[in-house]
Amino acid sequence: MLSVIMSIVLMVFLIVSIFIVIKKRKKAGQTGLKSALTPICFFAISIINLFGIWFHSLGVVIWSLNVVLLIMGAYFTKYSLVAEKHNS
Repeated sequence: MLSVIMSIVLMVFLIVSIFIVIKKRKKAGQTGLKSALTPICFFAISIINLFGIWFHSLGVVIWSLNVVLLIMGAYFTKYSLVAEKHNS
């Protein structure tokens, strides 16, 4: 029962956060795939964990994929645009 509730909560938060990220990227004027790879990797971690919960396979393969995606997400943060500081 707990895994069903966790799955539903994760799906709701995942869908809401994807829409928030898309909205913020459009507002900031960010385009291109390289600057979107960090959120894509982090969303992929959530999706992989969701499949692991559904299929009861939270093993070495799932953890390895999570580590690889986490490292990739951290690496691609260098392509994210940095906001300019405004002097007040």
